[in-house]
Amino acid sequence: MTPGSSTEYPTRPNPPTRIRPDVDTDVQEVDVLVVGAGPAGCMLATQLARFGIKTKIIDERPDRTPTGRADGLQPKTIETFKQMRIAEPVLRKGVKIFDIAFWNSSAGQRLRRTGRQEHFPPLVDVLEPFILLVHQGMVESLFLDDMKERGLEVERNCVFETCTVKEDEAYPVEAVYKDKVKNTTKRVRAKYIVGCDGAHSLVRKCMPGVAMEGETTDVFWGVLDGVVETDFPDLWSKCAISSHEAGTILCIPREKNMTRLYIELNTVGETGNGKISKAIAKDFVIQRAKAILKPYTINWTSIEWFGVYQIGQRVSTSFSHKNRIFIAGDAGHTHSPKAAQGMNVSMHDTYNLSWKLAHVLHGLAKPAILDTYAEERRKIACDLIRFDHEHAKAFIKNDSKALAENFKTNIRFISGVGAVYGPNSLNLPSWTSTKLVPGELLVPARAVRYVDANPVDLQLDIPVLGQWRLYFLAKDYQASKYFLDTMAEFITSPLSILGRASEKSRGAPTPARAEADDIVQPQRYTTTGRLFTPALITRTPQAELELADLCPMMKDARWTVYLDRLEGRTSPFKKWVGGEVREGETVLAVVRPDGYVGAIGKWVPEGVEQAAAWVEAYFGGFLQG
Repeated sequence: MTPGSSTEYPTRPNPPTRIRPDVDTDVQEVDVLVVGAGPAGCMLATQLARFGIKTKIIDERPDRTPTGRADGLQPKTIETFKQMRIAEPVLRKGVKIFDIAFWNSSAGQRLRRTGRQEHFPPLVDVLEPFILLVHQGMVESLFLDDMKERGLEVERNCVFETCTVKEDEAYPVEAVYKDKVKNTTKRVRAKYIVGCDGAHSLVRKCMPGVAMEGETTDVFWGVLDGVVETDFPDLWSKCAISSHEAGTILCIPREKNMTRLYIELNTVGETGNGKISKAIAKDFVIQRAKAILKPYTINWTSIEWFGVYQIGQRVSTSFSHKNRIFIAGDAGHTHSPKAAQGMNVSMHDTYNLSWKLAHVLHGLAKPAILDTYAEERRKIACDLIRFDHEHAKAFIKNDSKALAENFKTNIRFISGVGAVYGPNSLNLPSWTSTKLVPGELLVPARAVRYVDANPVDLQLDIPVLGQWRLYFLAKDYQASKYFLDTMAEFITSPLSILGRASEKSRGAPTPARAEADDIVQPQRYTTTGRLFTPALITRTPQAELELADLCPMMKDARWTVYLDRLEGRTSPFKKWVGGEVREGETVLAVVRPDGYVGAIGKWVPEGVEQAAAWVEAYFGGFLQG
């Protein structure tokens, strides 16, 4: 069977087929098969396990990544981990980078610091204005531990071979893989398969007509993780170091007192045979690093990880085939690692895909919603390649000014908050003037939780449960009470598609409960079902607001009633709405399960029928009740 081909089974009896002894005749059936247990694959499998989806994840490696590889978590990824309630271990173990220094030499001047700047200046609205340096294996461990609590573990030493799509079957994707330990070939039937299996993805090769497009340069870089002794003064800042004679280094502090150096190797011919050989390159790379850092000295007391890579900026022509086979992460896009983007973008690929798959598998959304995965994430991949091309070019040319300007121009994208989706069925262009923009992430804001008077970050307070969030902002609750009560009654009733789909969500398979759920208490946020969580934000003083006076929907959802009473620039009315909200006006911000704003509108009490029709039209575009 060749990749992308389809096998037709006979409709009439045939003589018994002789089965090879090394072929496992048992065929497992799952909802989703995930190929690859790197950060992208683990993010997907973790989310699907949380959503109650029958999932299988395989990987050819015998264990998680032990050292090295990807190294940086951007502010948006840290925020995502906080929403998932898994951030604490890496925040405790990682190294936080708040600034970046630029070093240069010229024919007339020795190596010197030419600039220093905040990594994420205040114009980037993020909670955590730093890069968190941790190695890839530490990130994988977060997911692996969470998956194990929910009864899902990676099946290792498994090499994916091929898969085919057969229409009109309950499990239309059949995959074949080999167990390297048992030396047997196994088959899986799935409703969907997702390839998170790297730049040389075999899953991608099963997608007819799909290929990687872009450029691969002849510039090679060496990577060293280790403990160093040096008199270089900025060792514990992120540094871009450019020698006019010897090349460029990107220096990054790491956990366990280590330092990572990305070292430009110039042309491959300098090794003498036209190729970089890993057997001899480590010494060569070390000597190149010493030459670039002169007159400063550097020596390694230990080296934990070493690698050599070639820069390539490429994007797959498609991220899906028939909405049954999908690719994510390096299987869909490759680029240089010097801006700490790869692991972050890869995980957000599958973060985007996970809830859409769950919606379809639970019968809550039309299968066409899956079209938006390839559309949205391929756009982000192309945006990344454009940025990375200029970023890498500035490094190679030793152009410190261009490098600093490129970094400054793209800082929102680098942080993750500047990854913006275009208009589609999920991102409804706004007709009212607010600071929230459909297709962009919900910006940070703070309020006081009514039920326990805790100040909270609104974008973090509701945990990730694969649910939509409907934020009603009412300046004066009593003036907006008619609108709020009427809308609540409508969206929870069989008259609305939201109400019907939400009721259907109660019958979806229950996710395996984990120990972490004892802390999260997910039932606080599932009072209307498992499709959406309503939230009320008001400036009404607490003394004038009683839970007993709220409509049944919000009375049940008491953990998501918030008071906008904190001083300063964190107010959701200021940061989300912007202009003055008049007495009686109510703003409704619809936020997708992945934290992106889907739609936003503002109405007076008399506009409740128009608001109901607006909500019905929006959710009717992709839900099925």
